[in-house]
Parts: sequence; structure tokens; C-alpha cells
Amino acid sequence: MRILQLLPVLLFVSLTLQAQTHLPPFSYLDVFELEYASDPQISPNGQQVVYRRMGFDIMKDRAVGQLWIMNTDGSQHQKLTAREVSESAPVWSPQGDRLAFVSSTDEGSEIYLYWLNTGKLARLSQLESSPGNLSWSPDGQWLAFNRKVAAAPPVIAKMPAKPKGAQWADAPRITDRLKHEADGQGYLDPGFTHIFVLSAEGGTARQVSSGDFNHSGSLSWSPDGAFLYFSANRNADWEYEFENSEVYRLAVKTGDIQPLTSRPGPDSNPLAAPDGKTVAYLSYEDRVQAYQTTSLYLMDADGSNPRQLSAALDRSIENIAWDATSKGLYFTYDDWGDTKVAYIDRQGKITKIADQLGGTSIGRPYASGSFSVSTGGTLVYTHTTPASPAELAIKAPTAAEPRIITHLNADLLPFRSLGQVEEVKYTSSFDGRTIQGWIVKPPSFDPTVKYPLLVENHGGPILNYGNRFSAEMQLYAAAGYLVFYPNPRGSTSYGEEFANLLYHNYPGEDYNDVMDGVDYLLAQGLVAESQLYVTGGSAGGIMTAWMIGKNNRFRAAVVAKPVVNWISKTLVADNYYGYANYRIKGQPWENVADYWRFSPLSLVANIETPTMVMVGMDDLRTPPSEAKQLYHALKLRKIETVLVEIPGAGHGIANRPSNLITKIAHTLAWFEQHREE
Repeated sequence: MRILQLLPVLLFVSLTLQAQTHLPPFSYLDVFELEYASDPQISPNGQQVVYRRMGFDIMKDRAVGQLWIMNTDGSQHQKLTAREVSESAPVWSPQGDRLAFVSSTDEGSEIYLYWLNTGKLARLSQLESSPGNLSWSPDGQWLAFNRKVAAAPPVIAKMPAKPKGAQWADAPRITDRLKHEADGQGYLDPGFTHIFVLSAEGGTARQVSSGDFNHSGSLSWSPDGAFLYFSANRNADWEYEFENSEVYRLAVKTGDIQPLTSRPGPDSNPLAAPDGKTVAYLSYEDRVQAYQTTSLYLMDADGSNPRQLSAALDRSIENIAWDATSKGLYFTYDDWGDTKVAYIDRQGKITKIADQLGGTSIGRPYASGSFSVSTGGTLVYTHTTPASPAELAIKAPTAAEPRIITHLNADLLPFRSLGQVEEVKYTSSFDGRTIQGWIVKPPSFDPTVKYPLLVENHGGPILNYGNRFSAEMQLYAAAGYLVFYPNPRGSTSYGEEFANLLYHNYPGEDYNDVMDGVDYLLAQGLVAESQLYVTGGSAGGIMTAWMIGKNNRFRAAVVAKPVVNWISKTLVADNYYGYANYRIKGQPWENVADYWRFSPLSLVANIETPTMVMVGMDDLRTPPSEAKQLYHALKLRKIETVLVEIPGAGHGIANRPSNLITKIAHTLAWFEQHREE
């Protein structure tokens, strides 16, 4: 009888498993169906969460986001307003009765206020430029924010008046600034970012900062509402001290500004403790090297008695938040490719609270995401797995594990066969270090088959890949490749010494780390040695070009948005001023030998690998001239090559969903052209 009762259960399990094996793989158009949670903010009483629900508009080919609200038990999940426009940056009032946020209008982004008890909505501002870093005063009467204030461009010559109706050429664009353009934004109109305060009942915003300086960082009120703490560089030579910033205290009524820090390096993200006695901030003393660990510091409210709190943690700290008692702070850090939320008390004792924060970097598995914490210590954060972009997770102070309270992709991902992601660790042949990476197996993985290997090198290079969702890696796996993405030396989340191994040595032995991973997978019998392919973008494009210049083991390569000539890149890119001495010793004209020695173009005579070169036509970070140098050199050498230029794309070549698909489709098509028969 019991056997007969089990038969329907066994049949159901069998049919379910059979159905799972026949699910379609993740496909290009599925990208447009993905959703993810961003910027969650928990109410002071810990009962509600508002967050930005992100998705993709297939008709307008762009990411879209509106604010949604729900109870922390997962109930009452609903859209905050009836407006179908962009909404972002929600901030709870200290009393938890109102929400301030930024939303788009026909005239630009403005500040809105939403009342929880009535559901009423009001536009508070009428600004000349978009607001950022909204912050409530402790009494709930004021909102502080920053925005750009326009300035006049320089005038060199006075032109004669043109005849009435004459169609002369446009006036020249003239700049005398060190930083005058930015990738993704283009030319930066002259002006400076200033701090403003606005009544929570609306009215005219009042500028409270002064001077020709940028005040663009986060803002923190003192508990009595008399001061605002912020970071900036107001030194006379601020334009050339691009790595430096200080913490300042601004008197809200008078506009008087007092510097609280003074050492070289970034002092940033000041946050006043609820008791008003202490200010926390993030900092490191600039030693002019490739990577330096950002630590958590405390100082008294007047800037005295600065002290390092997180000296015991060899990881960079981000996203700090005081607890309600002023006894410690919550923060995030990356460790071995995983972003964690932790708590540190005033004695420096660290307690890990949560893992797997992230999931808002949809294309590739980079660190991302955020959290917030209630007065009582309930945590909400964006939680990711290799099978899911960011969902909201709640963790009460006494809970052993978090609860996932959203299921934004329940209509899609359970009905797709995804590639299984596995961690791999192997030993460096150069110095015996342990190197970490990940593989994604094809959805219908067969352990008896040796698969073609697709190596995907991450950008930065001072960044990390992790055990996170990635549409790009899943699409490569769905095409039948075993995908390998490593974190070679220079990657973050392994400590300062590991990341700084590229100081005046890039590319260096990070090349060996990647190739050691390839050899490790070959030794495991997972991949076919005759079927090796390699790609990567930005710093990953540099590594890809370097790899095919160092060996001919790959059947094909796709070099995306690379630097191939450090001399030309350093003086052309939007961040041209930031490379000398931090990456390579001296300016290009002072050290031509090293700038050339570390340029992939120096190896172009060795390249025999069929190579696609890809770049966004509006890229200001690794300009198209870099990609063209490699393409033209390969053409002149009669190496099989093709140049793919993506119109309207900057360095974030895959920011638009269709461009993400374009990048992946062209990469796979190139590799398929060179598959072994």
C-alpha cells in the first residue's frame, strides 16, 4: 500500500526532472525580460522597504526604474506612485512618515515628496540641474542635496558681428580645465557642484556652499541640524590633486566651512554618529601606488582625535551606516569574489552579517549592490546568486539566515536551463599563490565531453568577478562553451598586497595567472586543447591582446575596448591625468621605454590569432583610436581581423540591452567562424 502511495510522488519527481532537462537555455531576448532590485531603503521602524525596481524597455532599448514599496514580511508589494517615469534615490524621513526621492520631468530631474499616511505626492523643487545625495535633516524639516551650478566658459577672442541672416560656423568650444570630458557624458559644461538646502514643504533651494570647488559627495547632518559634513577638495591646487579629498564641516545657517582632515589621499563619505560626538569616514593615505586599501576611520565631531578603526581588515570598506546607539557601524567589503555585509564595534571587532550582496551588474559578474538598516538593526540588501540578479533579502538581528522577499524573475528564470557556476582554485606557476576563478558549464553539461573553452578576462584591472549572476556568462555557456572567468593578481577582494602586484608591472604576471587557469582546466579534462578562445573588455581587452601577443594557443580572440598603446591612451582618455606614477612610473614623455614595454601593441609582431577588435564609437575611456591601432597593425601584417564599431556606445559598451546582445552575438559569431571542424 505504501509503495502504491509513493508511485504518484515518484512519477511527479521523474516528470519534473525530465522537464527541467528540456527547458530552453537562456537566450538573447531574455535579457530584456530580466528585472532586479536596486537601492533598497528600510523604514526607521523596520516595517517597510522602498526600492528601485529595474527592468528593460525593449521598445526604447534602455533600463527603466520606478520605486516600489512592500512590508518586510514580503506582503503588500506595490508600486509607490502612479507615475510611469524614472524614479530613484528614495530617502525615508527620520520619522518614517515621508519619502523624498528624485524623479524625471519634462524639464529634468526634480525632488518629490510622498506622504505615507495619505499616499499624496508633491514636487518640491524647480532646479536648473539634477539633484543628488538627498539627505534629511534630523528634525525632518529640511532636505540637503547637491547639484551643478553653471559657469561661463573662457573667452579668448572677440568675434566681429555676423551680418543679419548669415550662416556662420558654430562658435569654437574652449576649455581651460584639466577635467573637461567624461565617458558616458561627453563634454562637461563648465560649472561647479554645490550644496543646497530645501524646505520639506517646498520653496526655493538655498545654496550653502561657496567657492569654485566641486562638492559632489554624500552629505551628513549633525544630529542638532546645525552642520553638514561632506567631502571635497577645496585646496588651491585641487584640480591637480585628483586623488585627494578632505572632510569638511559646513555651518548650515552661515555657510562657514571648516576643514577637518588634511593628509594626502581621499578622505570621503563622512557620517555623523547619532549621538553627535563622532564622525566616521573612509580614507587611506595616498602612497602613489596601483591599489590601496580604504579603511574606516573615526574622529571627534570637531575633527580632532582621528583614529583608524578597521586596521585588522585587509579589505577595502564601503557603504558605512551607524547603528542607532552609536556603538558601531555596518559596512560592506569584498572577500574572495564575494561582497559581504558586516558590523564593526568601536573596539574594531568585526562580525559578518550577510554574504552574496550584489546582482545589480547584469552583464558581467562584478561587485555591486547596496543595503540599509533600520533603527532596530533589521537589514535589507540586494542579494544575488549565479542563477538570479538582485532580489531583496531581509535579515533580522536574531535571524540565522536572510529571507528573500522578492521574486522578480520568477516568471522567467525557473523556466530556463542555466549553466552551473562552480568555483575553481589553482596554484600560480610564478610564485605559488592561490588564484581563484569560476567556470560556467553548458546547461546540458556532459562530463564525458571535452568542451571548447571561452576565457573571459575582467576589466579594471583593479576589480573582481564573483559568484554572481551574469547574463553574458550564461549566454556564452548556452552557446556550448565552458566559460572561465578568473581573478588574477591585481584583482580586488584578496588584500592590498595582491591587488598592488601590478604596480609599475601591468600587464605582468597576471598573464601567467590566467594561463595557469587554462592549463588547470585542461588537466581536469574539462576542455579541448584545440578549442581555446579568449575575450575581455577594457582591462580585459588589454589582457586578451597581451595573451595573443604572448602565445598562439587560442583559435580566435575578441579584444573589446582595449588599451594597446599606453603613450597615446594616457594623454587622450577622459581620465588621462590619472595614470602616471600610479600605474607606470613618470609621464609618457619621461618614461617612453616602460610605457611602450607594457603596451600590447609592442607584441603585435607575434600575433597570429584571428582577432576581432570591438569598441564603442563614443568611448572616451579607451578611445576608438586604441582599437584602430591594433586593427590597422593586424591588417598591415595580413592577420585575419575585423573591426566592430558600435554607434552611440561609450566605454559602457553594453549599457543598452541591444548593445549587450550585439557584443555577445558578435563575439560568439567570430568564435564559431573559427571552430575546429
